[in-house]
Amino acid sequence: MGRHYDGIMKIGIPGAAGRMGQALTRQVAATEGCTVVAATEVPDHPALGRDCGVLAGIEPLGVTVSEESPAMFRAADAVLDFTLPGATSGHAALAAAEGTILVVGTTGIGEAEQAALDAAAARTAVVQAPNMSLAVNLLFRLTEQVAGLLDDDYDIEIVEMHHRHKIDAPSGTALGLGRAAASARGVPFDEVAARGRDGVTGARPRGEIGFAALRGGDVIGEHSVIFAADGERLELAVRSSNRQTYARGALQAARWAEGRGPGLYTMADVLGLT
Repeated sequence: MGRHYDGIMKIGIPGAAGRMGQALTRQVAATEGCTVVAATEVPDHPALGRDCGVLAGIEPLGVTVSEESPAMFRAADAVLDFTLPGATSGHAALAAAEGTILVVGTTGIGEAEQAALDAAAARTAVVQAPNMSLAVNLLFRLTEQVAGLLDDDYDIEIVEMHHRHKIDAPSGTALGLGRAAASARGVPFDEVAARGRDGVTGARPRGEIGFAALRGGDVIGEHSVIFAADGERLELAVRSSNRQTYARGALQAARWAEGRGPGLYTMADVLGLT
């Protein structure tokens, strides 16, 4: 199902009361050629009925937070989804039914949720990435390039830190970095990933990709990829201090997807890195 764009891109924001929902609201409001037309939350949420602009700490936008998700997908040209896997699965079906662009930054996606996104991508444009930051997506590419150039004399360790409220570990971004490294080395990710170590683990197996997940305070997101060999160590890192970096990337993805046909796209597509 196609959409006609009149020069103003209409954006829907589920989870509008959350930290990312508020950041998305601020970004859309500050971007010329874009407007928030719908904002939703779960039933009985205390933010229901409030103006989403006020909720995000800016001027009123005249859009009250509702629990009407189907109406949001009818009204919006694109929906920016940073919610939870179960909610994202439902949003995928709504996007497919209405032909709405769906930008997905939700992490912790399982097989069932991914199947729903794949099905939606057969009918509309879906942009999915474990991290919408432009710098982090360059980190994905650099990790892939370095892992392909350095053999397994170089051990790979991925370290991430997030705020105390994050519910999944390792982060979706960390896992994405691990998959990029494994792909570049031509090895199955699940066979080489070590998601945690405890007790007497023995020597580190050659070719393993290790993960460490740190949680505490209000850290927005920090990711490091370490290539360690005898005598030297190479580190690639991105440290995010503001959620607006994710919001900017998500909105860029939505605008890139305007007028594109159905498909499952990534931020690599958006940035022209494919």
